[in-house]
Amino acid sequence: MAKVGVFFGTDTGNTRRIAKDITTILGSEIAAKPVNIRNASVTDLLAYDTLILGTPTYGEGLLPGLSTGNATESWEEFLPTLAGQNFNGKKVAIYGLGNQKSYPAEFVDAVFYLYEQFKQCGATIIGEWATEGYKFQSSKAVIDGHFIGLALDQENQKDLTPDRLDTWLKMLVKAWD
Repeated sequence: MAKVGVFFGTDTGNTRRIAKDITTILGSEIAAKPVNIRNASVTDLLAYDTLILGTPTYGEGLLPGLSTGNATESWEEFLPTLAGQNFNGKKVAIYGLGNQKSYPAEFVDAVFYLYEQFKQCGATIIGEWATEGYKFQSSKAVIDGHFIGLALDQENQKDLTPDRLDTWLKMLVKAWD
């Protein structure tokens, strides 16, 4: 199996910590060292057949980036560079961090923006996740009754993250084979 590229956007470090956990769980034989999207190019992503992408949701459903107060560029600035790129044959799994108590009407909405852009570029999105066990009002990241990626709430359900992450990664490994 070719290595999996792990890319994330973050300002506070929570999404980076999850990216590091992913590479630890999968092992260095499977997962490449995680890269902050601000340090990546489209060519870097295209070098992998399989990608795991991570994003937090800021405020009322926003991608991280300069307009949300980040100190550096992030997904907000990177996604437009994907316009017209060809990700046909690539598999993309997305995880997102959100706060279902403080932002119940926008829980992990940023996942949707990554999903939408990579799908438009021809990628196959894998790694849907059940909505059971969460308490939120709405999320753009829910399509056909499932999250389109792994939803994590490090503020209110941090204790559930290890099991959710382990289960999700086992599902992904099966989808890669």
